[in-house]
Amino acid sequence: MGMSTGSNRQNKFKAPIFRIGKYRFFFNSREERRRYVHIESPDVSAKFWLEPEIEIAIYYGIPESEFTYLRSIIRERRNDFIEEWDRHFGI
Repeated sequence: MGMSTGSNRQNKFKAPIFRIGKYRFFFNSREERRRYVHIESPDVSAKFWLEPEIEIAIYYGIPESEFTYLRSIIRERRNDFIEEWDRHFGI
């Protein structure tokens, strides 16, 4: 999957993972100890816990159809997110 790297401050604190269409998936550097992923688009903001089970932590502006779609992406890529988390945070 591979995270984008860079030396600017934004990349340090908002570690991008990847994009799908209008959605950007990222971590905020060590915001929590528990693994999670943020999703943003111009209209949507969400945070999903990755463990112990996938569940929504917070969300804003997500219609039901988009929520279902985003949750399916999280389910499909959960292991990728966890591997990227561990790589990014040196675990």
